[in-house]
Amino acid sequence: MGQDVAQEEEAWPSNVEVEEQGAEQSIERSAERSRPEDGGPTAGPRGERGGVKLFLVDRLFLTAPHVKAESSAWDALECSGADQREQDQASIKEVVSLHEAGFMVRIQAPATETFELQVSGQMLVTELHQVLMDHEMTCLRTCFSLQLGGAVLDALTELRLVPGLGEGALVKVVEDPYTVRDARLHLKHVRSLLRSLDVADAHNGANGSSLSYLSLYTRGPPDPVNGSKSRAAERETIDCLLPDYITPGCKDRPLTPLQPIREDWKPLQCLRVLTVNSWNPPPGNRKMHGDLMYLNVVTVEGRDLNITASTRGFYLNQSTAFTFNPKPALPKTLSHSLVELLSQVSPVFRRTFSTLQRKRVLQHPYERIATPYQVYTWVAPHADHALDCVRAEETPASRVGQDEHTVGQSRDWNEELQGCRELPRSSLQERLHRERNIFKTNSDFVNAATQGAIAVVDGNVMAINPGEEPRKQIFIWNNLFFSLGLDTADYYRPLGGDAAAHAAPVCDLRGVQAYAFIDIPGLHTLGTALVDYHGHRVTAQAIVPGLLEQHQDRGLLYGSNDHGHTVVSDTKFLDLLGKTCRPLRVQRHMVLDHHHTAVELCSCVQTKGILGNDGRAYILDLHGTFPPDLNFLLSDGGEGVPEECKRLGFPWKHRHSLASLRPELIEAFVQHRYALFQNMVSSGLEKLSADGASLENRSDSTGVRLSADVQSEALIKTLAKQNGGTAMEDMDPQRRQMILEACRAVGSVSDTSFEICFNPDVCSPAVRIPSESVYEVPKQKQLLWDAAAFLLSNQIPAVVRDFLDHTAVPLDGGSLRLALHQRGVNMRYLGPLLRALETAPEGERLSHVQRISISEVIIRSAKHIFRIYLQNVEAAALSAAVSHFLNCLLSSASSAPDSADELLSRRRGSRRRRSQGSRAAALAETAWARMTPGDLWRKIQNEAEDYYHYTLHCDSVDEAVERWSLQKISLLREIAMKTGIQVQLRDYVFESRHRPVFSEEDVVNMSPVVKHLRPSATDATGLIQQAQVAVQQGLLGEGYELIQQAMTLFSSVCGIQHEDVSTCLRLLARISYITGEYADALSHQEKAVMCTERVQGIDHPQTIQDYMLLALYCFAAGQPAAVLRLLGRARYLTLLLSGDDHPQLVQLDSMLGLVLHGLMNYDQSLKFLQNGLKMTLKYNGASSLKCAHSHHLLATLLESRGDYRLALQHEKEAYSLYRSQAGEDHDSTKESSEYLQTLTRQAVILQRALNHIYSNKPNACTPPPKFSTPSLPMILQQLNITCGILFIPLSEKQVADLKIELKGAQTDHVHGVGQ
Repeated sequence: MGQDVAQEEEAWPSNVEVEEQGAEQSIERSAERSRPEDGGPTAGPRGERGGVKLFLVDRLFLTAPHVKAESSAWDALECSGADQREQDQASIKEVVSLHEAGFMVRIQAPATETFELQVSGQMLVTELHQVLMDHEMTCLRTCFSLQLGGAVLDALTELRLVPGLGEGALVKVVEDPYTVRDARLHLKHVRSLLRSLDVADAHNGANGSSLSYLSLYTRGPPDPVNGSKSRAAERETIDCLLPDYITPGCKDRPLTPLQPIREDWKPLQCLRVLTVNSWNPPPGNRKMHGDLMYLNVVTVEGRDLNITASTRGFYLNQSTAFTFNPKPALPKTLSHSLVELLSQVSPVFRRTFSTLQRKRVLQHPYERIATPYQVYTWVAPHADHALDCVRAEETPASRVGQDEHTVGQSRDWNEELQGCRELPRSSLQERLHRERNIFKTNSDFVNAATQGAIAVVDGNVMAINPGEEPRKQIFIWNNLFFSLGLDTADYYRPLGGDAAAHAAPVCDLRGVQAYAFIDIPGLHTLGTALVDYHGHRVTAQAIVPGLLEQHQDRGLLYGSNDHGHTVVSDTKFLDLLGKTCRPLRVQRHMVLDHHHTAVELCSCVQTKGILGNDGRAYILDLHGTFPPDLNFLLSDGGEGVPEECKRLGFPWKHRHSLASLRPELIEAFVQHRYALFQNMVSSGLEKLSADGASLENRSDSTGVRLSADVQSEALIKTLAKQNGGTAMEDMDPQRRQMILEACRAVGSVSDTSFEICFNPDVCSPAVRIPSESVYEVPKQKQLLWDAAAFLLSNQIPAVVRDFLDHTAVPLDGGSLRLALHQRGVNMRYLGPLLRALETAPEGERLSHVQRISISEVIIRSAKHIFRIYLQNVEAAALSAAVSHFLNCLLSSASSAPDSADELLSRRRGSRRRRSQGSRAAALAETAWARMTPGDLWRKIQNEAEDYYHYTLHCDSVDEAVERWSLQKISLLREIAMKTGIQVQLRDYVFESRHRPVFSEEDVVNMSPVVKHLRPSATDATGLIQQAQVAVQQGLLGEGYELIQQAMTLFSSVCGIQHEDVSTCLRLLARISYITGEYADALSHQEKAVMCTERVQGIDHPQTIQDYMLLALYCFAAGQPAAVLRLLGRARYLTLLLSGDDHPQLVQLDSMLGLVLHGLMNYDQSLKFLQNGLKMTLKYNGASSLKCAHSHHLLATLLESRGDYRLALQHEKEAYSLYRSQAGEDHDSTKESSEYLQTLTRQAVILQRALNHIYSNKPNACTPPPKFSTPSLPMILQQLNITCGILFIPLSEKQVADLKIELKGAQTDHVHGVGQ
């Protein structure tokens, strides 16, 4: 999110500053400007200033790109005018108001009292149906219709369009007859109600369920701020909330606290058994009586019940396990709901279900609503496996051999996906409807693709070519096409064989995402998802109509099937793909076809265009969408290699030739070249002006002479708008020559305007270039080399700068990958990154990044080995093989696989012993069992050298852990998340040298690792960007309103369980906090934390950040006990991810120390503040202002302890730093000086008192020293500084006006989104 502050400083208004690095940069900038109104850190409990303050914009609102220059001139043409933007804003407000405009309706259901329900006018009738199925008053029913005035409401009609449906209208819930489908859905719903408190689905990765532990840390009544509660009693209560394993200095890293035991999650047993019995399906004569299916129930009392599901409801029948008697049992009881029937026949069920309902209602909606994409956890406890008929019926394996997915019953995924994309999009309402359908269909597609890929790998799907060897087989399941990531037909042999076949699906998915983002009407891509499971990469795609019925060569209209030997082109595809050239930076180019005729292409030659039987134009095989990375070539050598690349040893031989540049790098490179082009044009204009050439004396509307920079920018935009043509013709020769030279210097494909595009086929060996285009090849290759050199010379050093100034603070491999990708650096550059870190001038401050990078090299190399390793393991030995691999990787003991077989008898006997001995011998002969820790480490070293070009100079993993201060628990987390391993929740002892760490029982499961497209709401994304600009300019009210609008649109498209929704909630919480609306800030941030936990994971780095922000807001709202629980959770997760040597501990430990100080827990406070100072000295430097702040915090604590000597030492250090960095006149320097004088006076008073005591003069009357206790408002002030939130003074009237403005925005936003 961050960027260099110096680039943007002048663009911001004078009354608002941007806080990028907390207190330090703000004070430095204010010292430079000597602005008296700047709000730097205050000095301590005696330095509280009067007046009201407004925050300085912090890093949450800094989303501008790393490079500020315009990406290209054509981007300016895409921007709409002011009138259009005003119309769009009015349309957004109108649509948002429709979504948020709610009214109360009365709901009347059978056997219940009428109740009121808040609904939205944009809600569909079917959505109201779902809401009622979840409501505590009507959740027992699933098969019903909604009626208004006796008329049944249409399911797909919006409520605002229903005549007569308004405020206070009475909607009746009318029970409908069941069908077999309805009965099964009702049974599934009852099962979900009975298991609503069970987290088994979250551990198993099923039904969109995932974990959230926030309520465990925030429950309990708020602590009073100014109440009469004893501080000592409060301190005793909070001490127990800080376990030893999170205190500084503790090296224990237990795993069990990651998923703490929750009493409210203990499942309540309502029934012993609920299943479909063996009398199904009903015979013909019983179908004539309305029988749909038969159920078997065993109650907690032990009563065995046989139940009939009929068209009219559920009733007990007279059947037994061995006798079929479907007649109703006496007394005859018919209930439309199965729960009502069970409540009548089982008192224990009635009481337990009532208790379960009360607990379910107490859960927050953000804890209950399913996520659109399944989230898998890498650790889970061993749980009892209970009977579950719904789970048994829903598993794909249960349908093997059954022709359930017949034509007309399974979903046509391609038609659904393409139909959604073809929906109209002219208005905002149409775009929202279109994007909502795209998102929902894609979510269903990914879930179906994941299920199908698992079934394929498990062998539960028959191949459509069963005669081929297994590696060449392809599959169709549920109208989805599945293929393995192997070079089945030697297609990828020129590109690298199996290595290229494994990498191609990822590149293809990236290309599909790029074309889907551009979204050209008439150009279609396939629904695509990648699933890595059990060592196999499975690509799932929607089926193009007619593709499997015709020969691929005959259906090909564009591209090549043989890497360029045979090429075809088509005007329709050229027109469609031509619209994507500029957004994707692809150059139109000519190649020779098999008839030696020049044909034009607008993409990589391997991109294939076909026309489906449905008449749609499809493009396939998009792995060549982005330009190739010439630093990684399949073959050695190459001409025109820049010196920067040669100096670092490039080009390197790579295992495949599909390595490409990331789109972020392409944009950064284009922006860099644009800045050069603009500078050259500006310099040329100045030179022409100095030489007295015909430079026009252009002026703006005020008559002020325009500078050369302004004129150059206007000239560039004019050239881009007219594409050079007329503008160049009307230009004088000198200026025309200047433009020509500038275009050639920056590598523009046009000689008349700035346009950077890449030829993706210029380095393809099989592609032949026409003779008339050969002269362009060196220039095109040079542009690719320039981009590759730009990555090495600019982007990798920029990444290092990001790490040094803490713009990016990676906590684990995922956050490191995100930081690199934001700069356009691929993970294969980990070797050059590590060398840059090792040679950086301030390498000690980068030790955490080096540690994470080394871990990534080791774990990613191990993942490559594990993939091949697992493919040779039989299904019955998976647990043994995985645990053996983990032992070889992480255990310090000599590792041998467990030869026990649970199928073999344990009875004595020579024949048995010989049998088991042969089993052990056979096990030892398998390839995976022969692996030793030494063998695995040597393979990891070779893989790191071959793939990442980095040498691990150590002989074992233990030596690597010792050398780079790695954590084995962190390595376990990384390898588990990257491979899908799920380990048992227990505390592992890695240091034991006598027994292996892992056993077979420790491998609980293996989950799929899924990659897929991520559609979102484009209009909402634009609103977020506008809101962040508004907040940067100090327009908080406008920013708040825009973020609320964006959240409404995001929720409408993606639902509330989405990363974009959590981002909006996070920003709303921050604005509410800085305006003093602490309750609103707390509410928004709690939702943001739950959303992040559910969508990104309970141990994701963003979850840690959200916990820290919530802790700050909780303290402001008067909940210090919850603050310690939240900060303790955040510190535990930080230690688990990255250990106790990380810059994030600077903020965490300072916050913990401050809160403990305010609660008078001085001993623990001292430990955290001392560790915070230690981390500050290491990662910010001894001369930084953050170090001064840490010294000051320690001084205030030591004063409270009565240790004035040490307090004076620390405050003198703080004063010295403030004076040298901020100057004598800065507020922080003055307050530190005043505080020093106060400490000196208190120290003198204390010394006099001690002297009188020791002088044995009983008449001596000396006043005792006053030991200060900081007030909670003062602690909050210091917490704000620690978290990088600084304030500037505002008048009371300005703050009052601001609050009125925000309240107005909140009033328009009725009840928020997702309530």
